[in-house]
Amino acid sequence: MTEIEFLSWVRGPGFQIASVIFVFGIIVRLLEILMLGRKANLAEANGSEMSGGLRAIFSRMVPENDTMKRSRFTVVAGYVFHFGLFIVIFFFAPHILLIHEVTGLGWSAIPTPVVDMATVITIIALAAVLLHRVKDPVMKYLTKTQDYLVWLVTFLPVVTGYIAFHRVGLTAPSLLALHILSIELLMVVFPFTKLMHAFTFVLSRWYNGAISGYKGVKS
Repeated sequence: MTEIEFLSWVRGPGFQIASVIFVFGIIVRLLEILMLGRKANLAEANGSEMSGGLRAIFSRMVPENDTMKRSRFTVVAGYVFHFGLFIVIFFFAPHILLIHEVTGLGWSAIPTPVVDMATVITIIALAAVLLHRVKDPVMKYLTKTQDYLVWLVTFLPVVTGYIAFHRVGLTAPSLLALHILSIELLMVVFPFTKLMHAFTFVLSRWYNGAISGYKGVKS
């Protein structure tokens, strides 16, 4: 298989296979959660589930002071690479064009040098997170094989995208093919690992906040 044939495969059948697994896996996982249901709450309501759920969704985006004191590095590094990933995925012009082709939606891109800088910062933050996991005794003990897998499939698209953009090492078709392949690996793994929190964090925050809101307790 030539590099052009390889690129054609990852952009065609490979992407289609990964997309089917990604969408099907997410639907199944969400249905599993929703089908668990909730037992009827027979206690008298002392507050609003709606306001409690909404409050929990947004208020927990800001870490508490105690959390910052205990795990400042983890919190800061986590915010940095999540924000960096958001910029790289949704505001890089080629990515926006792809999203437009798939969904019909589109928006303005951020200048390429800004995205490039965000990519470098994201790579550094992800590397720092891994180093912290390996060196910190508690984090190392708590880290499972899946955590390393999640880190790897998150890191690869970012670093291969950076290398492909700057055309380091291989030819442009090969670099682009490897970048797309790394994204497809992420898509395949996504629904079956902790990466699903990108979709479920709203549900979990809402659920906990709604329970507290119903009881009249600030979550």
